Amino acid sequence: MDDAERLRGGLTAVVRDPRLFEEFYRRHVDAVMRFVARRVDDPHTAADLTAEIFLAVLDSARSYRPRLGSETAWLYGIARNVVSSEHRRVAREAERDLRFSGRRLLEADDIARIEDRLDAESPGRRALAALAKLPEGERAVMELIAVDQLTVTEAAAALGIRQVTARVRLHRARKVLRAEADVRAADSNGPAAHASSTDPETPGASLLYVARGQA
Repeated sequence: MDDAERLRGGLTAVVRDPRLFEEFYRRHVDAVMRFVARRVDDPHTAADLTAEIFLAVLDSARSYRPRLGSETAWLYGIARNVVSSEHRRVAREAERDLRFSGRRLLEADDIARIEDRLDAESPGRRALAALAKLPEGERAVMELIAVDQLTVTEAAAALGIRQVTARVRLHRARKVLRAEADVRAADSNGPAAHASSTDPETPGASLLYVARGQA
């Protein structure tokens, strides 16, 4: 995620040139799919959101400022907005079936491939679940750094905040998560509880994993 990934002419050139947009898509599609797969567990939704993110690139290319961060950090900012919008949309729906109206059908191979990606990113989804109780600003920074593996600089760029603000939020988030992990550890008694606390499938293990910056 460094300057080498940036295009000559900037992202505005990508919008104007289909060949450059294809190169941009191929360079980032796997990272974007991983980002989405950590946040949803349905292959159709993952495919739709990935496509929406790259469509949003076409509308937002002029907002990219290389001095503020890499293409990937900027793209993750867009991806986060698209995924958040989807979550809000689903929350407003009275009938779940409405989510499937008007969708293109995926081939069986497509579904299998996306399901494999969803399975691979299940630890990331558990880690994100461990962050649910954090305040929005602190959770957003922690997600991008501990789960999506951005640097503090890149996370700040993706969220449109100052680096010092991102560092303060990261420090606060880790302090809260470590305290909660310590409480859970203190409440655990006996061999079974110990096994549960070290099992990566459990919420307590995911919480400690993220608090230590290992997600």
